[in-house]
Amino acid sequence: MVTAVEVGGGLRTYTAGGAEVLDGYAAGESCGGGRGQFLLPWPNRIQDGTYRFRGTDHRLPLTEPERGNAIHGLTRWSSWSAADHTPAGVTMRLRLFPQPGYPFMLDLETGYALDEAGLTVRMAATNLGDEPCPFGAGAHPYLTAGESPIDGCSVCIPAAARLTADDRGIPTGRDPVARTPWDFREPRAIGDLQLDTAFTELAATADGVVRVELASAATGRTVTLWAEAAAFPYLMVFSGDTLAPDRRRRGLAVEPMSCPPNAFRSGEGLIALDPGQSWSGSWGITPA
Repeated sequence: MVTAVEVGGGLRTYTAGGAEVLDGYAAGESCGGGRGQFLLPWPNRIQDGTYRFRGTDHRLPLTEPERGNAIHGLTRWSSWSAADHTPAGVTMRLRLFPQPGYPFMLDLETGYALDEAGLTVRMAATNLGDEPCPFGAGAHPYLTAGESPIDGCSVCIPAAARLTADDRGIPTGRDPVARTPWDFREPRAIGDLQLDTAFTELAATADGVVRVELASAATGRTVTLWAEAAAFPYLMVFSGDTLAPDRRRRGLAVEPMSCPPNAFRSGEGLIALDPGQSWSGSWGITPA
């Protein structure tokens, strides 16, 4: 069973076979730590909340004031509408209107479909304006294999490189993961490693998707997040060390992203949607 919510259009819970697949949150509880939220029209951070696009400077509210960043887009607390609701799925929709710092208009859509293989999530955006707009997309689910803390869980992340970052979470470079603590190309225990890391150079399987697998020997459970490699060439992996004490390291956030942190300033992976142009990408979660 999957629960999608009106606030942010996000993913609150997912259970399969009576077991929690996500470290979600309760009905009536405010979403903390980005749990299950969608990160639109950009994922992660924009340094100083400022960027230049097509020769025009823009300034966004600093929604991470302690670090001086704008973080995780503009739609996490918006009221999304449910459409096309069936027993096997629902589509959530939002029209993002022009506003200070982002004077562009988008139609946004997130479709959830649940079947025996697991959950599929399709994200889509269309530029309704009369000029190009900058765009990026991400999602923020926390996976759980039923073991908390996650230290004893093993994880496999098929990434050959990670982005180094400063103390504000802004990328400073790119390093290969080989022979470093961030090399999870073969499954191994997370241990006490603190992860708030953007991975890239992802290895897709023959079907064009990237798979991250979280497993617990203690519970015998495995959870896999998959994402279309072409749509989501970056993965942010977060072990939750900065969350409230009762939430720390309870689940592993695996965040598919179309672009890396600070893309609105660096231009890396940034999508420029022309008027009328659409973008879409799918990811999903498979429990076992």
